[in-house]
Parts: sequence; structure tokens; C-alpha cells
Amino acid sequence: MTALTLTQDVARKARLAGLLYLVIIVTGLGAELGLRGPLIDFGDADATAAAILAAPGQFRLAIAADLVMALSDAGLAILLYLVFRAMAPGLALSALVFRLIQTVLIAASLMALLTAWLVLTRAEGLADAPALALVFLDLHAHGYDLGLVFFGVNSLIMGLLVWRSGLFAKVFGGGLAIAGLVYLAGSGLRFFAPDLSPAFMPAYGLTILAETAFCLRLLFQKRPD
Repeated sequence: MTALTLTQDVARKARLAGLLYLVIIVTGLGAELGLRGPLIDFGDADATAAAILAAPGQFRLAIAADLVMALSDAGLAILLYLVFRAMAPGLALSALVFRLIQTVLIAASLMALLTAWLVLTRAEGLADAPALALVFLDLHAHGYDLGLVFFGVNSLIMGLLVWRSGLFAKVFGGGLAIAGLVYLAGSGLRFFAPDLSPAFMPAYGLTILAETAFCLRLLFQKRPD
């Protein structure tokens, strides 16, 4: 594995990758925490249904934000592959594949959100529509976490690539690797020990910190002299 050489092309791709990474962070957190999260209470189907029906624009905007995130994520996966393939083509390709799998799973899980919306707005006379809609909302959450399993593996690989690149400080690689472990642990708890999942949520702050730091490092990549 050889170190990366900073060229005009690499610097340009890195800055574009940083821009897409920023879009992903803003739209991803905005959709989950700012738009969709306040509407959903997995312990109260009726309250969730009422909140969504009272704010249809907010719910749809969350879906749109997630779609923008998925499109940006696909672009970022390709750009990071192009940046790192000269150093370690096998690892760079592996990172690309795992990130694209994550992107496909998260994008596909948006159908569960749309189904929940259709159940609430078109299932007239269905007495248990709120409960059924909540099942689809929960399915979306599980689909998102399934995608994060593959993203966790991607983050571990990216951590190794960044660590050995010679172009970025090793702390960025270490941060991405830690983020990968958090994603894998968090998704594992969601599927196999859901009662422990809420207590683990603060650990995701590490992923936000690590990814935002790497995003900014990419975004402000200097041109070679």
C-alpha cells in the first residue's frame, strides 16, 4: 500500500467529496432529527398518526431530504474510490461496494415511509391504520440500521485508507474507524438487543464528530504547490 500523492486532480476530487459529505450530514441529520423524529413516537401509534397528518409537508420534506442524502452518498462513494484507488485499489473498491450497498438499503427503506403515509391518508375505514403505519415506520428505522451495518464496514475500511494515506492526519482515520465500530454496535443492538439500544444512542455523537471532522478536512483540502 503506497501513500497518496497530492495532485490537482486528487485535491479537486477531495474538495468535491467534502461538499457532498456536508450535504449528506445536513440532510441526514435534518431529516432524522429535525423533520421526521419530532413526528414519530414508537410508543404511541395514534399520536404519531395525528402528528404526521397535521404536518404532511414536514413528513414529505424528510423523505425528500433522505433522497437527496442517498443521491449524494452514491456520488461520494464514487469520488472517494477515485481518490484512494491509486493507493490501494482493492480496499478502495471494497469501501465503494459497502457504501453503495448502504445507500441502496437506505433509499429502498424510504418505500416504508411512503407506505406509512399511504396507509394514513388512503386507508379510509381501516380502524388500525395508525398501528399499521407505525409498523412501516419501524420497518424504515430497521432498514436504516441494516444499511448502517454495511456503512460500519465501509467506515472501518475508510479508516484504514485514511490512516495509511499520508495525505490526511491519522486522527481522521482513527475517528472513522471508531465511527465504524459505533455503527456496527448500534445496529447490532437494534436487531438483537433492542432494549439496550436507547442507552447506546449517545455514542452516535462520536460518529457525527468523526465524520464532520473528515468532511471539513476534505472540503478545505489545499491545492498542491
